[in-house]
Amino acid sequence: MDKVKDVYLACGATDLRKSIDGLALIVETQLKKDSYQNALFVFGNKAMNRLKVLHFDEGFWLYYYRLDNGKLKWPQNKDEAIKINKEELKWLLKGYEIRTISKFKF
Repeated sequence: MDKVKDVYLACGATDLRKSIDGLALIVETQLKKDSYQNALFVFGNKAMNRLKVLHFDEGFWLYYYRLDNGKLKWPQNKDEAIKINKEELKWLLKGYEIRTISKFKF
């Protein structure tokens, strides 16, 4: 994962019952990105207390993150994907709001 430079947030809520294939389909069709690229694709649930991260490295990895208390400061505009770096992802996981101008319309 050290080689990963790009992180894409799928804004809005995603049905986290989806697994690798369903999330890869969202990456390809909605985010218009290659799910096989060496990037992290991050999806949040409606309650904003859980995340799934899709990552390809010789095969697909699916990471799951759950907050015991509180909510994530997750971007809500479903029509956008936001490109951030790994450091900004760490900030998001600590509860900080991500404010960036690197947005992708799809």
